[in-house]
Amino acid sequence: MSEQRARPVPKPGVLDIHAYVPGKSRAPDGVTLHKLSSNETPFGASPRVQAALADVAAHLELYPDGQAGALRQAIGEVHGLNPARILCGNGSDELLGLLAQAFLQPGDEAVHTEHGFLVYDIYIRAAGAVPVVAKERDERAEVDAILACVTERTKIVFLANPNNPTGTYLPAAEVRRLHAGLPSHVLLVLDAAYAEYVRRADYEAGLALVAEHENVVMTRTFSKIHGLAGLRIGWLVAPEAIVDALDRIRGPFNLNAMAIAAGAAAIRDRDHVEKTVAHNDEWLERLTTGLSALGLRVTPSVGNFVLVHFPEAAGRMAADADAFLTERGFILRRVTGYGFPNALRMTVGSAEANAGVLRALEEFLGR
Repeated sequence: MSEQRARPVPKPGVLDIHAYVPGKSRAPDGVTLHKLSSNETPFGASPRVQAALADVAAHLELYPDGQAGALRQAIGEVHGLNPARILCGNGSDELLGLLAQAFLQPGDEAVHTEHGFLVYDIYIRAAGAVPVVAKERDERAEVDAILACVTERTKIVFLANPNNPTGTYLPAAEVRRLHAGLPSHVLLVLDAAYAEYVRRADYEAGLALVAEHENVVMTRTFSKIHGLAGLRIGWLVAPEAIVDALDRIRGPFNLNAMAIAAGAAAIRDRDHVEKTVAHNDEWLERLTTGLSALGLRVTPSVGNFVLVHFPEAAGRMAADADAFLTERGFILRRVTGYGFPNALRMTVGSAEANAGVLRALEEFLGR
C-alpha cells in the first residue's frame, strides 16, 4: 500500500470563511443591461480623471509613489486633515483587513452588527479571531446591543455608518455614546463608505471623533460617489500610532500610479460630487415613495441604495422578483447572505434605470 502524501493545510479558521460573492453584473442577451447591484454611481468618474490618467499612462514603466503622497495631500486638503494621519489602500477593504491583521490575534474577539458588511466576518476569521454579532433593531445598529457584546477579549468594534445593505445610520450622539462605553484599548472602526450621500444634520462620518481619541479609525472609499470602483482606492484617517502600525504590514506599492492620480483628481472635483448627490437625493425619495406605493416595504435609507422587502407569497418573493427583473435587464442584489432572504437591494441608478425598475415591479406585482 502506497504511503498517503501530506498536503498543505490552511491554518484553523480559514476554511470556515464564506467567500465574498459580489453582485451580478450580466443581463440576458438581447436586453439592455442596467446594473443596480453594486452601488455604483450612474455618473461615472469626474471628467478630470481622464486627464490625470493620460499623464500617468505615458510612464507605466515607473513604480508608483509607495506613500501615495499626492493622494494623501489631496484628501488632506479637501477634508482638513494632516496627511500623516492618512493611509491609502487598494479599496477600503484592504484597509479593514490590515486593521484586523494588526490588532487581532487568535483568541481575540471583534464585534460587528447583525447586518453589517460581510468582509468584517471574513477579516476577523482570517486573523484567527472570533467574530461576535450584535443584534440590530428595525434593521438599525443598536449601541446597547453592541456594548453588551464587549468582553475582556474584544479588540475591535466594526461599525458601518451608514450601513450596507440596510442604508440606516447611527446619529453622531449615538456613535459618541458607543465610543464612551468602550474600554480605551478597544479600537472603534467607523466604516463611512457612503458618508458623502448622507444629508442629515445629526450625522457625522467620524472625523471629529478620530481627532479627539487614540482608539478610533474612520475608513472611506473612492468606489462609490467618486466612481472609481474599477481602480480600487480607499483611505483611512487614524491616530499616527495606528497609521504607523498599518504602514509596517501593508504592501510596499499597494496603490498603483493610476489610482493615485485618479483619486487626487476626483476628490478635488466638488462640482461632480454635488451633482451626484443631488441626483441621489431626488431619486432616493422617488424610489422610496414609488416602491412603497406598490405595497413593498422599503427600509429608510440615507445611502445610494434601497433595501426592498417582498411579500411572503408564492410567486411574489424576492427570488421571483429578481428573476423577473433580470429577464428585463435590471440587475439588483440578492442579500440572503446579509440575513435578508426575501429582500433585494437596489442601487440608485440613472433616471432611465430607476423608472424602468418601478414599471417592471408594477408589472411583476400585478401579474
